[in-house]
Amino acid sequence: EPTLHMLFRINDSPNAGTSGKYVTSRQILDRLQRELRSNLALRLEAGDNADEFKVSGRGLLHLGILLENMRREGYELTVGRPQVIEKTIDGVKCEPIELLTVNVDEPHVGAVMELLGLRGGEVQKIEQRVDRMHIECEIPARGLIGLRSRMLTATAGEAVIYHCFQKYAPIRTTIYRRANGVLIATAPGNATTYSMLSISQRGMLFVNPQEVIYTGQIVGENSRDNDLDVNITKNKAFSNVRESNKEATVVLKASREITLEVALEYIQDDELVEITPDDIRLRKKELSETNRKQVARRKQPAEQN
Repeated sequence: EPTLHMLFRINDSPNAGTSGKYVTSRQILDRLQRELRSNLALRLEAGDNADEFKVSGRGLLHLGILLENMRREGYELTVGRPQVIEKTIDGVKCEPIELLTVNVDEPHVGAVMELLGLRGGEVQKIEQRVDRMHIECEIPARGLIGLRSRMLTATAGEAVIYHCFQKYAPIRTTIYRRANGVLIATAPGNATTYSMLSISQRGMLFVNPQEVIYTGQIVGENSRDNDLDVNITKNKAFSNVRESNKEATVVLKASREITLEVALEYIQDDELVEITPDDIRLRKKELSETNRKQVARRKQPAEQN
């Protein structure tokens, strides 16, 4: 039975149709309906409009494999943040609970236990097997989103994890939010090294020099917890004044590579992953800065109530 669902929709970014062969909602729907014939754990529902579809699957890996296959076949689309499928059982709202098994070396047990605690996990058993520790834990499916990458970072790539569905239980966790904000492009064009040098001091970049950028695209991660609008396409102003530091060598920090799996784990509710045969980009749902501020103002009274 599915435990996660995602919103599949057409790609409506300024770069839409530049690299994909199948870009319309009809073509995407036909491909999903063909997948239903052989993929028994997949479910398909209509979205809020004709350009959106709600696709449910067994987990992030299950849906990620489908998206990767579609990308390689030439499909171009955008997807929203993975959401847990909740159920009401005997009048109580419940969420799926998974049994997670972690095999890790002893020096990293503390980091694993801290990470599981932050994600709402309840450790059932810990035992030593030769020179490694075997941990079994009940964890909400919501807590598994984004856990793999953080687990590998915390254990220097030593952890081996496996999880399977166990039961539905009353909701005991809140929606996990990313600790850092993002850097959002304010102007279209090509990313310039001049702008990237100054912006890289504010966080980690996701794009490379001369890469085509559009307004509303997420170009990096902010070092703080708020979103920041930046102009990454600005060129250096030329003048006839000689600069004393002109010959100085400046090294631009390497950008973080965004894979499909990393992107699906990274985005928040107001963000989308743009998937094309050539690139995987992150973007805001509302590309316009003005529209994003209007949406934020409308949300504040609702959250207070």
